[in-house]
Amino acid sequence: MSSLSAFDLTLSYEQTTILRDLSVVLQSGRMTALVGPNGCGKSTLLRGLSRLLRPVRGQVVLDGRDIWTMPTKTLAQRLGILTQGPVAPEGLTVYELVSQGRYPHQNWLQQWSVEDERITREAMEITGVDGFADRAVDTLSGGQRQRAWIAMTLAQDSQIILLDEPTTFLDLAYQIEVLDLLHDLNTQRGKTIVMVRR
Repeated sequence: MSSLSAFDLTLSYEQTTILRDLSVVLQSGRMTALVGPNGCGKSTLLRGLSRLLRPVRGQVVLDGRDIWTMPTKTLAQRLGILTQGPVAPEGLTVYELVSQGRYPHQNWLQQWSVEDERITREAMEITGVDGFADRAVDTLSGGQRQRAWIAMTLAQDSQIILLDEPTTFLDLAYQIEVLDLLHDLNTQRGKTIVMVRR
């Protein structure tokens, strides 16, 4: 199983330090929630762990390697991230969105394969969005849309999935639906889930 850790991590935006000298070990195969008041640095930590924000000091290590030394595709095959409030291009279908999760596994020699199709269809089935694969993402309800984005992340087939407030702005029923899905991915699929919660 993949392991993700941060050591003496300092993260800043321009001149403002958000997190200083933070070390954390995220246990493989577990579901971890980052909780705390608004502005305490939860989302910043997630950005640092996913290589969306370069540390001022310290390092993030995935399977014994500093993530900043890894090729982007290699990192994307091992670690998936769903940022807060993602937006799909207008008219993009659920199938097209989810299939984008397979891009880290593509190259000019290996284009779309039977395996890519199987994993994409399986990700849609697991998340319950296969019934509206041909619908535009922007026509879905909040819960359906969030499940479609999770399906895209799942299609990456990475062991670790990072999610930034995956239930924000969802009605309670949709929040429960998304959390149940994440629980199932963790317990039944062995995915390491790290999510920011309010």
